[in-house]
Amino acid sequence: MNLKQLEFAVALAEEGNFTRAAERCHVVQSALSHQIAYLEQELGTPLFERLPRQVRATAAGEALLVHARQVMASLRHLRADVAAVSGEVRGLLAIGQISSLTDIDVVAMLAAFQQAHPQVEFQLRVDKSEDLIAQVQSRDLDVALVGLAPSAALDGVCHQMLQEEDLVAVLAPSHRLARRKQLPLTELQDEALVDFPRGTGARRQTDDAFAAAGLPHTVRFEVNLMELVERFVRHGLAVGIVPALIAEGFEGVVRIPLQPTPTRRVHLVWQRLPTQAARAFVEAVLSRAGAGSGP
Repeated sequence: MNLKQLEFAVALAEEGNFTRAAERCHVVQSALSHQIAYLEQELGTPLFERLPRQVRATAAGEALLVHARQVMASLRHLRADVAAVSGEVRGLLAIGQISSLTDIDVVAMLAAFQQAHPQVEFQLRVDKSEDLIAQVQSRDLDVALVGLAPSAALDGVCHQMLQEEDLVAVLAPSHRLARRKQLPLTELQDEALVDFPRGTGARRQTDDAFAAAGLPHTVRFEVNLMELVERFVRHGLAVGIVPALIAEGFEGVVRIPLQPTPTRRVHLVWQRLPTQAARAFVEAVLSRAGAGSGP
């Protein structure tokens, strides 16, 4: 077993396809396939299930991937720390963000950061807050920007709140409540609501708001994209509750403040033992936001 085989296994699991995995690793497909076969032979068990249209990890493969990702992350840290001894910030910086960031432009931040540190390479992925936090905890990500309910705990990571945003109701212009200047949450308890799935960070924001008001929170439509919230509302199927700045970008809807006003908090989270590149990026973000570093 060697590092190259572990790299190939991680790439194959994430790409789900031998051709794409080989392209990602800059090798021919046959070389990657042979190395995976050698690894399976050495471990004495299939690591991947070859299906007609995709490849997926077996239970044994999933067990291998947990350790393989840790090894690859440790290797990335090692390379970055060695480079840091010479005062050079370099290496791979893996960053995650939620899709619903409002006035935080991650790409603009990366552009400024790369000017200062041209030897750093970047990976940027978009995912749900809870998944991004888990990836920082497992060291798959260096840094992430997430949106959470005020009650949410952040364990196993360093973090700093960057901003707190009000949530507002969004309704179709034809809705019976659309002319209201303000809406108590009690007015929405019997309305058809569209929201994110139960258990997600986005859903917890609204769950907590209704719970604090002593109200049931019954969601008729569960979706996983903010654009779908906008479409359900625009077509008059449901009422949505979203961050105010996101609501401003919705078309064909009415935005109404809520009372009491629910909020979400945008946090920067990072590993407890960050690479030199991650440390420099965190410092740049916090400096730009005017915030001090958190626990």
